[in-house]
Amino acid sequence: QVRIVESGGGLVQAGGSLRLSCAASGNTFSINTMGWYRQAPGNQRELVAIITRGGFTNYGDFVKGRFTISRENAKNTAYLQMNSLRPEDTAVYFCNVVGPRVYWGQGTQVTVSS
Repeated sequence: QVRIVESGGGLVQAGGSLRLSCAASGNTFSINTMGWYRQAPGNQRELVAIITRGGFTNYGDFVKGRFTISRENAKNTAYLQMNSLRPEDTAVYFCNVVGPRVYWGQGTQVTVSS
């Protein structure tokens, strides 16, 4: 079993920055990919960014260089640095951890005001 703790969401003005953290604990030796997805009201959940244990990354098309995902394998923690935030980035952001099973965090709200 893997437990996930997310932190770092909040309210920010357009153009501002936030940093999300996702810390995994428990059966972490089997974790490969960590990442973030988001879901806005009325929309499907979509990929924001993922990073493998080896450091390979993949981003959603809308990111366009604004967000950076990183990871500390020794701490089983992934970070999402979000810059140049826009009102359309407002959503609940969910940490996703993939090993033999897929685990989801409870979500953290990010609200960007115009």
